[in-house]
Amino acid sequence: MYEIYCKLRDSKGVKDSDVVKATGITKSTFSDWKSGRSKPKNDKLQKIADYFGVTIDYLMTGTEDKKEAPVLTARDERDIAKDLNRIMEKLSAGEEGPASYDGEELDPEAAELFRDELDLALRRLKIINKEKYGRKKK
Repeated sequence: MYEIYCKLRDSKGVKDSDVVKATGITKSTFSDWKSGRSKPKNDKLQKIADYFGVTIDYLMTGTEDKKEAPVLTARDERDIAKDLNRIMEKLSAGEEGPASYDGEELDPEAAELFRDELDLALRRLKIINKEKYGRKKK
């Protein structure tokens, strides 16, 4: 673990003192890890991993545990399209009239840009939920 920490530290161009300040882990703790007198506990590993933007797995092994990214199914695509259409219909012909910004109705170009961004957001949200809740249907 200490060797991987050193590689990360050197690749980021930081000093031990920078890591100490940012994580609150003492220099003596790092010395103990280096000499093998003690092994790092998970809470300290997590602080270092967060500081360098890596996982604990990476700190321990030097490799990332590559999980297969969730794939959107045909059903997911239909659900996204349905949600997108429903939201856009509400924006264009809602109970209080069409969507507006600063008192002016959205022009078709702005509405299309909004639709594109909303589509991206719905897709990302679907993938996040699949990762979070572990559904791996294909």
